[in-house]
Amino acid sequence: MRKEKKKRLRRIAGRKQERRHNRDAFYAEGVFSSSRSGFGFVTVGDGELELFIPAKYVNDAIDRDIVRVELLPPDERSRDKGPVARVLEVLERSRRSFVGEVMPGFRIKPLDTRLPEDVRLSGSRRDAKIGDWVQVGLESVEDGVCFGEIIKVIGKAGVVGADLDAVCEEYSIPPRYTAEENAEAGRLPARDIFRIDRRNITSYAIDPVDAKDQDDAVSVRKCSDGKVIIGVHIADVAAYIAPKSRFDQAAYKRTFSCYLPGRTLPMIPAELTAKLSVGNQSDNLVHSVFLTVDAATGEILSSTREHSVMRGAVRLNYDEVQLFLDTGDEQNWSSEQVRDIALLLDITAKMRKFRASKEQFIDMPIPECRVMCDELNNRILGIEKKLQRNSEQLVEECMLAANSAVGRELSEKGIPGLYRIHSAPEPDKIEEFTDIMLDNFGISPGDITVRKNCIKFISSLPDDARRPLILNMLLRSMPRASYSAKRQEHFALGKMDYCHFTSPIRRYTDLAVHQQLWNIDSQTRIRSRQTFEQLAEHCTRQEENCDAAYYAASDRMKLRYLEALLEAGDDTVYEAVISRVSSAGLQVDVGKIGVYGFIPAEVIDRHPENARRRRGEEYRIGGSISIRLARIDFARNSCIFVPAGRLL
Repeated sequence: MRKEKKKRLRRIAGRKQERRHNRDAFYAEGVFSSSRSGFGFVTVGDGELELFIPAKYVNDAIDRDIVRVELLPPDERSRDKGPVARVLEVLERSRRSFVGEVMPGFRIKPLDTRLPEDVRLSGSRRDAKIGDWVQVGLESVEDGVCFGEIIKVIGKAGVVGADLDAVCEEYSIPPRYTAEENAEAGRLPARDIFRIDRRNITSYAIDPVDAKDQDDAVSVRKCSDGKVIIGVHIADVAAYIAPKSRFDQAAYKRTFSCYLPGRTLPMIPAELTAKLSVGNQSDNLVHSVFLTVDAATGEILSSTREHSVMRGAVRLNYDEVQLFLDTGDEQNWSSEQVRDIALLLDITAKMRKFRASKEQFIDMPIPECRVMCDELNNRILGIEKKLQRNSEQLVEECMLAANSAVGRELSEKGIPGLYRIHSAPEPDKIEEFTDIMLDNFGISPGDITVRKNCIKFISSLPDDARRPLILNMLLRSMPRASYSAKRQEHFALGKMDYCHFTSPIRRYTDLAVHQQLWNIDSQTRIRSRQTFEQLAEHCTRQEENCDAAYYAASDRMKLRYLEALLEAGDDTVYEAVISRVSSAGLQVDVGKIGVYGFIPAEVIDRHPENARRRRGEEYRIGGSISIRLARIDFARNSCIFVPAGRLL
């Protein structure tokens, strides 16, 4: 229905545009979103209509401003971008301040790349020096130039701690809890509720080596009737944090634990997190979901949920489990551990296969490049590239199944709650993606707004360096997942009744679901649907902000790390894939280190043959190229590369 409504509004806007361009203009108000390239979009209403704003018609609007726009006549229409408009006036500024770096000439380079690059200062400089991070109060925007006054100096750019302080300031990430708050949270008593004693069950907390908390564990038992019982045991945070309590309000404000490279900012105080950890060797209070699975097929037959008491989980990491799977190395495990982990690996692989056949989930295996930091000493250690392995999939299958079981219970019982949803791709976005695929790769994706077609397209992609580039392009063509108080489809997972339940220590969405289930189980008053509608909007907005902070910090740390390599004389040759071709040069995707870089046209043109090939458009998106890092352009937040030998 929402897609049809959006199509109808686009048609109406188009007809109004045709009828009125010589008489009355078509006006609208909405939220402006800017791009790094200067153009933008205005979203009207609840996303019903999106208007393209060319750079020359932005008219001093900056990202997230509330603006009034006028639809332009048909000869201004963009075939690729849909209806075109121009900003008439800014009705409300989105922000009063921002963070930036002081550049030569005392211009300010904003940390947020969606803001205008040219910021000029007025008033006191507050002893700021070139190279400092500063908070700037925005005074005005005139002819695309921002004017502002320094409010405070944050620290020296290039120092890991100051870089992270700047990111936290820009994205309004709350600071860590104080020592007093941590101590107070650690003294919180547990609320009473009926619990089942499950201390006879052995469970396993399987996490990354550098995991900051252990909020989930799994157990497994093989039955004599051809079934397997998988237990998913989650730290019972709601036992300590009741709705509207002090630490509930603090968790709501944070909404998510923010894991920046080099800094962890938890949603819940550290002493309470430690108390809740399922890896404690004392008795643990957990909220458990037990799944009955067909041992032969991996089909989940039924589920039950309970509050329980368990012994501390056996703590393992993904590397240990993967080593066991790959080599059979038992690593001094007990016979019980060997039996249980082998059974978990087997049954979760079958669950994944069954889920693929029934729900047709979309699997996009894109490697993740993480900046590794020594948080204690504020030091960048390197960049780690990882692809999800079977050991991670073991835990993922269990968590997905538990989340689905809880979401189904909420739906079937008519209990207000939060659902994790993901809309199908918009036809306009997929049309643009299809054009790129046909023009540059000679591939026709088909109608990938249909999930089975999307899966078929992904499985047909070439198994070479182009594959991650295409998958990233496809991912950017899809909408973000979000939260809703209404059950809706999760397109990528192929699920309808899906919620977040398994991470209440680090996601407020999960904690809110836990609290609602607590109220149901203890027969106390539950939260209303209206409350969850407000929660869904808040959590979606905060998740996007937290993600933006992570990417800003990660990009900055990668540049600092690469700068240090250059200064040390590193001359590594990287294999890259061309992701964009323009008159200015080539944008390249350097998969090994997870960065996009740029090769200026003048560098390529120094070699006559390369210049002829560039002008002849032989350098195409998807082509391979060997490159070396030349310099870091912090003003443009970019890596500048040069060709290493002959271009391919």
